[in-house]
Amino acid sequence: MAELKDKLRADLSAAMKERDTTVTGVLRMALAAVGKEEVAGKQARELTDEEVQKVLSKEAKKRDEAAEAFESAGRAEQADAERGEAEILRRYLPQPLGEDELAQLVRDVVAEVSAELGEKPGMKQMGQVMKAVNAKVAGRAEGSRVAALVKAELSA
Repeated sequence: MAELKDKLRADLSAAMKERDTTVTGVLRMALAAVGKEEVAGKQARELTDEEVQKVLSKEAKKRDEAAEAFESAGRAEQADAERGEAEILRRYLPQPLGEDELAQLVRDVVAEVSAELGEKPGMKQMGQVMKAVNAKVAGRAEGSRVAALVKAELSA
C-alpha cells in the first residue's frame, strides 16, 4: 500500500474540512490521476510510492507548462493559479537536487563507470551513464538537466 497515496487522501479530507477549495481541487485531481494510472494497462494494480511520485511529478510539470502558456498569452491570473497548483503538488515530492549536488552525482557515476570499463567513458557510453545517474537521481531532477550534465562531463 502506498503511504503517499494515504497521505494524499488524509490531506484531502483535512482540506475539505477546512473548506480550502484550491487544495481540495488539486488533491482530487492528483488522486484521480493516480487512480487512472492504477487501472491503465492490461491489469489493475496498486502503485508504489515511487510510482505515485512520478504521477505527481508529471502533473506538476503539466501545471508549469500551462502556466507558461497562460503567461505568454497575457493571462497572468491563470498562470499564477497554475503555479499555485504545481506548488501544492510539489509538497508531496522529494526535494529537487541542486545544480552542485547533481553535478557531483554525475561525476561520481562517471568515475564508477570508468572503474567498470577500465577507461573514461565516452559519448558511446552515455546511455550506460544516464541509466546509472537516473537510478540515483530517482525523479529529483529533470531528465534534460541530467542529460546536459552527463554530456558535458563525457565530452570534457
